[in-house]
Amino acid sequence: MGKAKRERVLGDNEARAITRNIRVSPQKLNLVAATIRGKKVASALADLTFSRKRIAGDVKKTLESAIANAENNHDLDVDSLVVAEAHVGKGLVMKRWQPRARGRVGRIQKPFSHLTIVVREVEESA
Repeated sequence: MGKAKRERVLGDNEARAITRNIRVSPQKLNLVAATIRGKKVASALADLTFSRKRIAGDVKKTLESAIANAENNHDLDVDSLVVAEAHVGKGLVMKRWQPRARGRVGRIQKPFSHLTIVVREVEESA
């Protein structure tokens, strides 16, 4: 008899992709995510392709996954998709130590981040 199927969190015109444990600080990742929020997916992909930030490739990969989810799993039209949400969460933090002068130690934190991208199908207003 198993459990009942979990209700869908997103609307019928939305699809999502999540990338976890990206090796970059949430602050730096949020700078890239902010550049694509609210844009059409074609424009967002172009911005990420020519971005000089190192992490833009991972963000682009996540956006392409969200687009593929929308097309294949939810039968949405790719040409009318917009990046509805792009939010960043904190992941774990690796702690490392650097020797310093006079026998002391300097703490180095290497943070990880989570990225969630939600694309939404919008009707063209004529």
